[in-house]
Amino acid sequence: MNALDMIINFFKQGGAFLYPIAAVFAVGLGFAVERFIYLHRVARGNRRLWAELAPLIQAGNFRRAMETAEKTDSALSTIMRYGMSRIATAHRREDIEKAMEESLIEVIPRLEKRTHYLATLANVGMLMGLLGTVIGLINAFAAVAAVNPAEKAAMLSASISVAMNNTALGLGLAITLLLCHMYLETKTTELVDSLEVASIKFLNSITERRQAVPQPASAPAAAKAADQILGAARA
Repeated sequence: MNALDMIINFFKQGGAFLYPIAAVFAVGLGFAVERFIYLHRVARGNRRLWAELAPLIQAGNFRRAMETAEKTDSALSTIMRYGMSRIATAHRREDIEKAMEESLIEVIPRLEKRTHYLATLANVGMLMGLLGTVIGLINAFAAVAAVNPAEKAAMLSASISVAMNNTALGLGLAITLLLCHMYLETKTTELVDSLEVASIKFLNSITERRQAVPQPASAPAAAKAADQILGAARA
């Protein structure tokens, strides 16, 4: 008996409740695959973009860095655009940092989107399997009570098969989707941490460039030094 025949027999012996459980399983796997592909694409795009932005930021070429970031729609590009757009107008590190924190609030929900559904679907599928098991056992005892002794064993065996198949599929669904949920949560956390690290490196680079400008002794000299920093940001 091949795998396809085993699956067909499993559903034939499992009763009607197996079909909605299988539908929940299919939806959950669809969400898991879509999230895996999306997070993998985001992580790859972030690494590629940071490899291009890091030398530009270190050199103070923020105009070129902005142009590079605007060419992609990755999560990192969103955060970098927020930060670099505030360089020319913000005079304090905290102002740029707040702008980048605002961008994180925009980006993180996109990374976490639909992942939490997996835990919900796992619970729903397991409960549906339990319900199918209970109904199968109820039907088993009801059928046994209404037939003659010669048919009791066959009726009881068929009804218990329904109950156990529902239990097996419900537990298999719950285990699979919970493992997918755990993996995707871990992957999302890693992505958020990498974005925060990139933000800190960007802010540190800005701070280092501003501290590299000599502290002036007079107000005109201070204005000139500020103009040098803003000019480098716009260059």
